[in-house]
Amino acid sequence: MIIALGLEYDGSGFSGWQSQRGVSTVQDSLETALSRVADHPIRVICAGRTDAGVHAVGQVVHFKSVAARTPRSWVLGANVNLPPGISVVWAQAVAPDFHARFRAVSRRYRYVILNRWVRSAVLRAHVTWQRKPLDETRMNDAAAHLVGEHDFTSFRALACQATSPVRHVYELRVSRSADYIYIDVHANGFLYHMVRNIAGVLMSIGADERQPAWVKEMLSLKNRAQGGVTAPPDGLYLVHVDYDPRFGLPAEIAPPRYG
Repeated sequence: MIIALGLEYDGSGFSGWQSQRGVSTVQDSLETALSRVADHPIRVICAGRTDAGVHAVGQVVHFKSVAARTPRSWVLGANVNLPPGISVVWAQAVAPDFHARFRAVSRRYRYVILNRWVRSAVLRAHVTWQRKPLDETRMNDAAAHLVGEHDFTSFRALACQATSPVRHVYELRVSRSADYIYIDVHANGFLYHMVRNIAGVLMSIGADERQPAWVKEMLSLKNRAQGGVTAPPDGLYLVHVDYDPRFGLPAEIAPPRYG
């Protein structure tokens, strides 16, 4: 039987999603918990690996098991054995051809910026603090240049191993609520550090250090060395993964909002 899970986690306490020797990761914690519930070793595959410090409210994973457990038992059993920073939100059996990564149609991320002159004590690991005043209108104007299918070489990390730098961004929107700025991006896929690099560029533009047209110039250069600073991981959330409706997965969970 193939089981799909919806997962949320606070990435600040983990060295990223992927299993690594000698450090705490989301994958290791989840596999340990599920193995106890199933009473046999479980290996999971996720929709999208997240870096150290990056959060998720809509991560999707799948695994195979011969254990007869109800969806409720998978959820409750896993959560009893998981650390407080990880929670399984839903579970369900899926069709044999389901694959959390390869069947994903698109993914959605949100980047949250606290834009005020004093830092937050409570949200210090869950938002990115920017003391300089940011103009969200300038940022949104610049973001429009990234919508569509483009070569995002200038916006991916040098260590990115993706075979192609071309991605299709369906939506990229910047909005503000009180002291919080939200960057919402929806695409068919993302390159390594792509969202954080976009956020870093947009913040430079919002601070009036660059003009909105700089984004278009960076796209044409196809050179990461010409790009801006990579924004911190703290404000980044994997919000939702889209699949073909025939799989019948639960609807999108509301993304984090602080203002």
